[in-house]
Amino acid sequence: MRVSTRTRYGVRAMMELAIHDGPEPVSVRQIAEAQELPVKYLEQLIAALRAAELVRSQRGIGGGYLLTRRPEEITVADIYEALEGPLVPVECLSDSVECSREDICATRDVWSRVTDAVREVLTATTLADLVADTRAKCAIGRPDSSEDSAAL
Repeated sequence: MRVSTRTRYGVRAMMELAIHDGPEPVSVRQIAEAQELPVKYLEQLIAALRAAELVRSQRGIGGGYLLTRRPEEITVADIYEALEGPLVPVECLSDSVECSREDICATRDVWSRVTDAVREVLTATTLADLVADTRAKCAIGRPDSSEDSAAL
């Protein structure tokens, strides 16, 4: 299974919002710089995340974006589905597709198990988990990790 750039960048953008979770919004430019993402592409992703009600905008001076829920309540599956649609590796598993071979197709069972396994991982992983992992990775091997973690 291949995860698109759209989803990878979207998860990184959401993680950056989770790192700065609080009352102050984060601008697209800040997210782009921190995560080394192209601003124009990020604007498209933020629009899709906003449409899915995962982020909200705050206008005006110092405006930007905020998460609509706590980082513990937003999963990687939520982000994936906001940017890609339903999490199904093959079309025949989609609710909107009728398959005449459904009852006799052995490969469909394989794709169904793949879907279940991927969904389990993505729904079990929250933005809070990613932030904690990032902070832990940034602290490894640094003499005074308390300052570095606080900077995240």
